[in-house]
Amino acid sequence: MKVLVTGSTGFVGTGIVAKLAEDGHQAVCLVRPGSEHKRKRDRVAVSAVTFAPGDLFDTDSLERAAEGCDAVIHLVGIIREQPGRGVTFSRIHVTGTQNVLAAAKRAGVRRFVHMSALGAREGAASAYHQTKYAAEQLVRQSGIPHTIFRPSVIFGPGDAFVNMLADIVRLPVTPVIGDGSYLLQPVSRVTVADVFSQALSLEQATNQIFEAGGPQPLSYEQILEAIGRAIGKKRLNKVHIPLALMKPLISMMEGFSFFPITNTQLTMLLEGNACKDTERLYNVFQTKKIPFQEGIEMYLR
Repeated sequence: MKVLVTGSTGFVGTGIVAKLAEDGHQAVCLVRPGSEHKRKRDRVAVSAVTFAPGDLFDTDSLERAAEGCDAVIHLVGIIREQPGRGVTFSRIHVTGTQNVLAAAKRAGVRRFVHMSALGAREGAASAYHQTKYAAEQLVRQSGIPHTIFRPSVIFGPGDAFVNMLADIVRLPVTPVIGDGSYLLQPVSRVTVADVFSQALSLEQATNQIFEAGGPQPLSYEQILEAIGRAIGKKRLNKVHIPLALMKPLISMMEGFSFFPITNTQLTMLLEGNACKDTERLYNVFQTKKIPFQEGIEMYLR
């Protein structure tokens, strides 16, 4: 199957393109001109990859990329806005998805597999989840047979989240925002790549939305402790930072790109990110359950 992939050079996209190649598909990677070198580092997939220069807001380039494709995997998303550069949740998640869907329709693709996010819903507290939900509605109303995935935090070699926390855990003192009891359900990039590839042709997945999480939810503190074990740190000296101190600090610093968290991210972290139905994904797709501890020990040292 010939598959147009947006967001192919990112952390998740790299894993998905490699899996597509392994499964015998041809990936057409939409990349901004000059970004091809990012994919060429991935030797596993390079023989099954075609590069299509363009972006989500260049209609002609989208149409050229989608021409002759059987399916689209749409991965592009942001976790942090940069309004001065036109990088906003609404523009990237909603308008970008609208543009990709329009190109897919014109090309006559037969499957659209979409990356949403766990927590996407009507009336969500964060603009991130609001716009992810709005994009889902566009996909559902497109008339193209589709599958939508809502992953929790995705982990694997080269990830941002776990590696950032590992740096924090290595410090003499490990800061914890609030009480640390809020739940996440980290899912391996291997699992995500597997289900995205299967969704291209699996009849049971047609016009369905799936939560994608690991085998079980973990509290933020449990995640820190698992990372500590993976890097060989037997005991964490945790210090809980009250939200009353964190919120004004984040408001003051979130405009700086080096600062690791924004108010939007804090809102999402505190409300938790666990699946309502963990087993449905594993009942429909043939994919291994990868526990968080087992998965991170393969790349954290």
